[in-house]
Amino acid sequence: MNKPLSFGATMLASALGIIIVSAVGGLLMLVMTIGMIAALGSKADDDTPKVRRGTCLRLDLGTLQGDRTQSELMQAFGDSRTVGLIDAVRSINRAATDDRISGLLITDGDGITASWASMQELREAVARFRASGKPVVSYATAYSQQGYYLASAAEHVLLHPSGMVDLRGLGGEVLYYKDMLDKLGIEMQLIRPESCTYKSAGEVYTMNHMSTANREQIRSYRSAIWQQVAAAMAESRSLTVAEINSLATHLSAYLATDALRTGIVDSLCFEEDAKAMLRDRSEGSRLMSVANYAATLAPDKASTADHIAIVCAEGNVMDGSGNGWDEGIYADDIVKSLRQAADDESVKAIVLRINSPGGLATASESMTYAVVQAREKKPLVVSMGDVAASAGYEMACMADCIVAQPTTVTGSIGVFGTIPNLQKLMQQKLGLTADTVATHPNANSLSLLRPLSPAAHQLLTRNVEEFYKVFVGRVAEGRHMTFDEVHRIARGRVWAGIEAQRIGLVDTLGGLDLALSIAASKAGISDYRLAFYPLEKDIWSQLLSLFGQDESDDISLHTKMRLAWKWHTLGKHRPTLNRLERDLRYLATSDGLQARLPFIITGD
Repeated sequence: MNKPLSFGATMLASALGIIIVSAVGGLLMLVMTIGMIAALGSKADDDTPKVRRGTCLRLDLGTLQGDRTQSELMQAFGDSRTVGLIDAVRSINRAATDDRISGLLITDGDGITASWASMQELREAVARFRASGKPVVSYATAYSQQGYYLASAAEHVLLHPSGMVDLRGLGGEVLYYKDMLDKLGIEMQLIRPESCTYKSAGEVYTMNHMSTANREQIRSYRSAIWQQVAAAMAESRSLTVAEINSLATHLSAYLATDALRTGIVDSLCFEEDAKAMLRDRSEGSRLMSVANYAATLAPDKASTADHIAIVCAEGNVMDGSGNGWDEGIYADDIVKSLRQAADDESVKAIVLRINSPGGLATASESMTYAVVQAREKKPLVVSMGDVAASAGYEMACMADCIVAQPTTVTGSIGVFGTIPNLQKLMQQKLGLTADTVATHPNANSLSLLRPLSPAAHQLLTRNVEEFYKVFVGRVAEGRHMTFDEVHRIARGRVWAGIEAQRIGLVDTLGGLDLALSIAASKAGISDYRLAFYPLEKDIWSQLLSLFGQDESDDISLHTKMRLAWKWHTLGKHRPTLNRLERDLRYLATSDGLQARLPFIITGD
């Protein structure tokens, strides 16, 4: 008869079993992760969604993210597949002439990140789709203002019986930190040109309310955008602009029953009813997301090898090179992309797509110089997205032609700098003091532990004044204006696209399609393909870049296993990182001289 194991032996056996199972499980997870990454890098044609006759597209605004669709690697971190504006518009345009596509359903999803210019570009695509004779139905449990602006272009606008329409006009809200910083003992020292009264980004640290100039510019550009939005909604819904304004003023269409009574929506129903309506009007039996449809599209047909390059510059302007993870415009990447496109003989013209509130002045200077160099070799047209302001506008000003939507936020020609003084925080709050020794009078003049010396303040003021003159001079050169003409409309002031055209900062109003048409005309071509920059790396190069390693042509199995494990581990924390990224991305360029907007652009 076998003797039972002792307690110690049993515990040891159990521990060994757990270790073995964990090791095997971890190895299996690693193998699965490597296989998944490899599958992303070599996606077979059989994996591409099939488009069958009788398919209706579904555009969920919550899946619309940025101008350019994220790479497969970045998509793998998300909760759902997203699509960039460029691919969304291209897909709707192609679907209008695709016999397999019989209709379009628009749904106002959660977390819309696109602002007014993006919605205007989408709205124009929806109008073209409707003009093809195919039905467009919009449905939402609750319409945001941007969502309703797009939805109003649909043939039928439907709403959940307990839903609402957020129609209340446009406002502007700026958060000020001065009182909080005072309590902490932090003094923020603002350096800006004396004439740049509209360049109010630094005021959030030195004031606790809007300056007169900032209030003026926000009211002006928001009013200009609202006029565009209200006029479009009124025309689509057979109402007057005055009626739209009255509904917004009194919140008369906010609740579902009121929205129906006032003609803002056509019917109150549930989502299945909306799908049934689309099926009845289109004879379509299935739905496919715009994101999946975009993945099925072959490159635009062309009888020649001629290309127009689209260089996408989206996010905060920063020095250096991106690692494939951080959102932003990295100067080295854009400079490289412009040079590659300019040197490629198959590329006949360049469209620089800018969607940026600005950022570091040094990065902006580098990219502007690259624009000038590229323009010397071939036509270069700028297409502005939701925002192309401050450093984002400097990148644009030297182009052959600037195209913006009427609702684009642009201008903000100016610069500022901020330097914190932590003396009170250190001494009064933390009990820390600092003493100094120096070989020269100003050796410690830029210390954060005391106020700026008069000499340092004078030096920094001179720095921003000189950069402002350079900025204005460059705009004057690019826009064929005098220095004084630019200065009168600059001073850091923000303009809506329709205002910017009137004062000469923009050439014409329209979207990316118009910019491409102008670029083709300047290049003397009528048939072309699109080439996107920065060039997308293969899956393993993206992972190497993501984890801050040098790229290699020969990636060993050991390297792949190490990268796959890091990627798998990081993926578990992606939701938290997403939230942190949203909260911190506008603080990412706080060092150095800044040329950026005085506020964060949101949809409402």
